[in-house]
Amino acid sequence: MTEKQKSIALLVLCEVLTLALWFSASATIPDLKREFAISDVQASLFSSMVSVGFVFGTLFSAVLGLADRLEPHRFFMGAASIGAISNAFILFADPTEPYVLVFRFLTGAIMAGVYPVGMKMAASWAQKDMGLLVGTLVGALTLGSAMPHFFNALGGLDWRVTIAAASGSAMVGAILINFVKTGPNFGKSPKFQPDFILHAWRDKPLRYANFGYFGHMWELYAKWAWIGVFLLASFEAYGLSGAKPYASAATFAIVGSGAIGCLAGGWIADRIGRTYLTMGAMLISGTCALFVGQFFGGNPVLLMVVCVIWGITIIADSAQFSSCVMELSERDHIGTMVTIQTCIGFLLTLSTIHLVPYWVELIGWQWAFAPLAIGPFFGVWAMGRLRAMPEAVKIAHGKR
Repeated sequence: MTEKQKSIALLVLCEVLTLALWFSASATIPDLKREFAISDVQASLFSSMVSVGFVFGTLFSAVLGLADRLEPHRFFMGAASIGAISNAFILFADPTEPYVLVFRFLTGAIMAGVYPVGMKMAASWAQKDMGLLVGTLVGALTLGSAMPHFFNALGGLDWRVTIAAASGSAMVGAILINFVKTGPNFGKSPKFQPDFILHAWRDKPLRYANFGYFGHMWELYAKWAWIGVFLLASFEAYGLSGAKPYASAATFAIVGSGAIGCLAGGWIADRIGRTYLTMGAMLISGTCALFVGQFFGGNPVLLMVVCVIWGITIIADSAQFSSCVMELSERDHIGTMVTIQTCIGFLLTLSTIHLVPYWVELIGWQWAFAPLAIGPFFGVWAMGRLRAMPEAVKIAHGKR
């Protein structure tokens, strides 16, 4: 293996090990509900407070430019260590107490030193393969996001084991990150410019690249959060006995299939252009969101085919928005631009995650996912505008 391959492989491992802190939230909820009889609201907060913390953490990091100004290995190691300790405190607490949510918030906040920093480190090795490198990173995280559903399909693990394992793996990630080397394209530390985050809006090409990402995020996490519930309800409506493990296994397959989309999307985008890839992926995923509900209660195999296509295309473009931003940004400010993009994207997705249940009550599962199509269709328009700009030649080595 080359130095580049070793570094990227180890970086992916460190990201997955550390982000187990995030993934563990979904895996522990069924056990917590059984043992402590926590309400649906408490369960929702236990999971969503990680995302809320991440939004605040990335905003704080972006304003101070931490992803560009701090040495990346130390930033990553410090964040992962704090997250591991914060997560471990839950083992000694009563999960029904409100202060546990503070630990979940802190765990999410420190991810600002893990996910965007990892993106910048991966991009430092890019040589006409930015899309594939970042796509590999996002693909691994997509597979990690699917793992809680795999555990639930097997009957789940005791929540204490899951929490302890997540904290332990994050500490391992904190240690291993010191052995990851950065590539020749790693930028220098810029001066403190708290207003530089506004550059993401002032710069027109960056603005449209971010618009594309925001449209993508409007759809992504709401689908991931509710597809399992949708499948369970659909299987039961079809009359499938013992539907729960089948729904969990199907959800794992659907979310996990996105890893294939990330790798394929990165490879294709480096060859035909990121704007074409993102527009194509969003057009397909938006169409799936619009019509998947029409298969509700129908043949599970046919429903799975549609959902897997949705699962692949909904995430195939994710890394390419970050790649566009990194290629359009000044090298010394890549970390800050990716951080602010991620911050706003996750803030947006928090709204749709909580809107889906209201849509289910209002229009039923047949159309509950349809409003999510607004995001990718808006994203198609934004990336089309970006492609038409002269500055787009900076993207994918002139392929736009």
